[in-house]
Amino acid sequence: MTEAERVQLPGYIRLSRSGELEERIEQAHEVLRDCVICPQECHVNRIEGEQGFCRTGLLPRVSSYSPHFGEEPPLVGKNGSGTIFFAGCNMRCEFCQNFEISQCGVGYAVSCEDLAGVMLRLQERRCHNINFVSPSHVVPQILRAVALAADRGLNLPLVYNSGGYDSVETLRLLDGVIDIYMPDAKYGRDDVAWELSHAADYTGRMQAALVEMHRQVGDLEVRDGIAVRGLIIRHLVLPGNLANSEIVMKFIADEISRDSYVNIMAQYHPAWRAAEGGRSPALAALQRPVTAREFAYAIQCAKENRLSRGFP
Repeated sequence: MTEAERVQLPGYIRLSRSGELEERIEQAHEVLRDCVICPQECHVNRIEGEQGFCRTGLLPRVSSYSPHFGEEPPLVGKNGSGTIFFAGCNMRCEFCQNFEISQCGVGYAVSCEDLAGVMLRLQERRCHNINFVSPSHVVPQILRAVALAADRGLNLPLVYNSGGYDSVETLRLLDGVIDIYMPDAKYGRDDVAWELSHAADYTGRMQAALVEMHRQVGDLEVRDGIAVRGLIIRHLVLPGNLANSEIVMKFIADEISRDSYVNIMAQYHPAWRAAEGGRSPALAALQRPVTAREFAYAIQCAKENRLSRGFP
């Protein structure tokens, strides 16, 4: 193998060949005995089938997988992003637009061998990457499946598509494995994060996670229109500026990078519990879409902080 070929290999292949990936798999698996894989820190024994906040035991649950064309353009390209949607979640967003998957558990349990097979099928369909959606609670299983898939020829970039509520200790197990991190930066205030997503200390956890993700992969790199490595940050604008966009954008600019690729999203619509409304002022505010003025304010916040990539 030439030096050029070695450098072009995905990091997870190099880690697999060196034996380090297997070591990380064992470390992650042991964490499941007293689970603190995510910031919920449930301390249940998932190896024995116990379930915590995410309602997932030892086996991951997959809702669906396919080439997906609704992701960010650098991920989609011509052939789509190879998305794998995991059932369950380590958050309880009252407005979740995928609540059937995240909250109602629609999906089926798969072995790590089967999950590896899913990745290889998406590669056969010429997807540009493998995109793990809602992976925060199944990192040990993903690591095992990636190792199995790498042994069988997987060579695509891996995308970690999370709500941003991630453990830094768990993310360190993914260093060199994940090529593209795509977390949400949902909120600028913990009280709102708790009320709307039942995620304690969300802002501190999210901020620390984004710093670690950026340390691992840096700003987004795009070659021939396709993302190959780096950080993509998503921020969903909420009615009444409940997301506190000004706080989020200042953090990204000051603590991550002014070259960050930030997808500021306007597609909020009332769903799940938010569609019912009435239980609190925040939920009542969520019973309508965002206005053009609210979206423009979030864009203005980004531009005032000298951010410019990923949004109009």
